Amino acid sequence: HRQRQRIVYVPDAIAWTEAPESVRTLARQRFRWAYGTLQCLWKHRDMVFNWNYRALGWFSLPSIWFFQIILVAVTPMVDLFLLASLPFGVWRAVLPFIITFLSMDVILATLACLLEREPIVWALRILPMRLIYRPMLSYCIWKAILRAIKGAWVSWGKLERTASVPVRA
Repeated sequence: HRQRQRIVYVPDAIAWTEAPESVRTLARQRFRWAYGTLQCLWKHRDMVFNWNYRALGWFSLPSIWFFQIILVAVTPMVDLFLLASLPFGVWRAVLPFIITFLSMDVILATLACLLEREPIVWALRILPMRLIYRPMLSYCIWKAILRAIKGAWVSWGKLERTASVPVRA
């Protein structure tokens, strides 16, 4: 956008990628992605809420800040609050919110399965994802934020390729 060039969406693009095979490798990848996202957001911080950049400045970049950084960093604090409230009986006031948000997760995952023509039962995978993946991702975001604040050098690292998963046509 700064160079006044256009970004074009290609609906039938194909990317040959390889997913990490261990939780440790996945966490390293997510840390790299989080750190890279923070670098991009910081580099283009003057574009956020800037009328010259229209949707990019008023929708895309603020959405990335909110949904990929702030929300991911803050969400586990809600979980910790729920755990800390258990001995005091406050959980009764918090539980309806937790159930509501988990229900919204399942509903949105179900909608995604319908749109992608995947088995609807796959939507239930969102529950363990919320209990396992979300805290790991939050850890990676916090690690990236702290590294960025410290100005620490972060190497890109390398995912070892194994080609162990067969290609699905």
